[in-house]
Amino acid sequence: MRGTKQRMRIVLQQKDTGLYFKDIDAWSRRSAEAMDFVSSTAAIDFCVSNKLNGVQLVLKFEEERYDIVLPVVPPSAHRGQVPSQTAPSAGPS
Repeated sequence: MRGTKQRMRIVLQQKDTGLYFKDIDAWSRRSAEAMDFVSSTAAIDFCVSNKLNGVQLVLKFEEERYDIVLPVVPPSAHRGQVPSQTAPSAGPS
């Protein structure tokens, strides 16, 4: 498989049912029918804009064993959290 380029699709999947997002109010059992997003950022923005909860982002490859599943966390889950602090710089004290 050297030199072969695998195509990756970016799709949304319901966590509870395993169904893939096809269109507004349309879900499919088959990932091949799922809407393919241009980027993970576009997929997450779409979830936020359309208030889709309980979904995960799936990076799908031709070979299923390479698929990557990432949680989509609603923006409200981040409220009140303090960003992790970075190590202090070694500048003058």
